[in-house]
Amino acid sequence: MPRFLHVGCGHKRKHQTVRAFDEVAWDEVTLDIDESVRPDIVDKLPELTQVPSDSFDAVYSAHNIEHLYPHDVPLALEAMRRVLKPDGFVILTCPDLQTLGERLSAGDIETPLYTSNSGPISPIDMLYGFRPSMQHGNLYMAHHTGFTLKSLAAACTAAGFAQFVGLRRPKRYDLWGLATKSQRSDEEIRELGKIYLQPI
Repeated sequence: MPRFLHVGCGHKRKHQTVRAFDEVAWDEVTLDIDESVRPDIVDKLPELTQVPSDSFDAVYSAHNIEHLYPHDVPLALEAMRRVLKPDGFVILTCPDLQTLGERLSAGDIETPLYTSNSGPISPIDMLYGFRPSMQHGNLYMAHHTGFTLKSLAAACTAAGFAQFVGLRRPKRYDLWGLATKSQRSDEEIRELGKIYLQPI
């Protein structure tokens, strides 16, 4: 059975990741720095020191890399690549600064853009982190960097991933990217994108 590592899982589990992972064929291993969410592995980015190399078929990391400092992003991506099997891939999501910038140019950073399960999300939350969580002491929610689709692809390539496919979701203000550890044909990478870049 293929396994995927759910990095920074929080309270979410496989049925809240992507459609393809929400199948009995995929086994989920959760990882988080917060013991209270009861992950299978207590660990953190950027190093993933508790995870053996070449041990997972996929890594799923939703809204984690924007919480890292810029100099830690390459280390985190290299760690994700390290824990993948040779034919593995990583799925990354994060805020889309390009779409957000279009809203910021209007000068209004307080008006909510959409409502998440945790509450309304405003431009300032997307830039610097979800304010209610930080107000209640969860400073892990602070944002220290950000990406456009172009810069996310470049970061994955610089970290040693062979190929990248991604998409923007302007109405959700986020990016989705898939990077492979090994070289794939153009047809294969497009097919992987069709299958795995399908949020639930």
